[in-house]
Amino acid sequence: MVKVITAAAVAAPFVAELKDQIATKSVRPLLVGFLANDDPAAKKYAEWTAKTCEETGLRFELRECSRAALEDKVIDANEDPNVHGIMVYYPVFGGTQDQYLQNTVSVKKDVEGLCYTYRYNMYHNIRYLDKEEKKKCIIPCTPLAVVKILEYIGVYNSILPSGDRLHGRIITVVNRSEVVGRPLAALLANDGAKVYSTDENGIMEFHRGEGLKKEKHEVVEVNVSLEEALKISDVVITGVPSPNYKINTAHLKDGVIAINFSTFKNFADDARERASIFVPSVGKVTVAMLERNLLRLHEYLEMDQEL
Repeated sequence: MVKVITAAAVAAPFVAELKDQIATKSVRPLLVGFLANDDPAAKKYAEWTAKTCEETGLRFELRECSRAALEDKVIDANEDPNVHGIMVYYPVFGGTQDQYLQNTVSVKKDVEGLCYTYRYNMYHNIRYLDKEEKKKCIIPCTPLAVVKILEYIGVYNSILPSGDRLHGRIITVVNRSEVVGRPLAALLANDGAKVYSTDENGIMEFHRGEGLKKEKHEVVEVNVSLEEALKISDVVITGVPSPNYKINTAHLKDGVIAINFSTFKNFADDARERASIFVPSVGKVTVAMLERNLLRLHEYLEMDQEL
């Protein structure tokens, strides 16, 4: 019988840890979220963020504005010493213009880890901002949430050294967006997995490099169909933003771990007959990671002020 893991169960210990840190340090950093679209999923994410921040004792402020005004609003928040973290609810314009907006957010306030510095470091498996290794890089929230869920389930082998704990695992990620799918594939490959990253443009394989390139993952185009990838994957992770998209249950490996991070159900109900573990959503873990990143950035700010 399939075991259903809820995002609330995975998030609970992180939320408890956050509450303890806030109470112990007596800090209440301010997170500002910018909403410049009418996307129902973005609005729901904003509601979750506001509710969770209130529960944990953090401050959250939602600022709604037009798409045209967003860049100036973000720059103002970058320069405001009372703002400790900034996030933007995407998509705004889509494509390269959204990537430009991601890079507009200050590296010191980017709780989503989507600016150039954090993305470059992640893709090159650089895990710290400083040579002293006191400041860990900020990781995009939803990819990090999926990693934490995989750790919770036991997909990561804690006996193996850090960076190799997914050795031998085959994972398919059905989504290759720059916000979630591609960063997730990179993180999993950096930890030793073979990852089939798929979208409407085809399938690419992410895997750990060999020899001198071992510290950084490699990406290659492969002549593999989605059906073939699914049949050999220990874990299948989906994030297709469409109510019409469904994974073909017949293609899933028996005992597969199935995780859905889309607002829509990408797995048909009968997928539970094949899966050993099913995670229907990740939202609450994503928000917990967002708050965790906020506290980390606030801590870095305090460290800089002490210098």
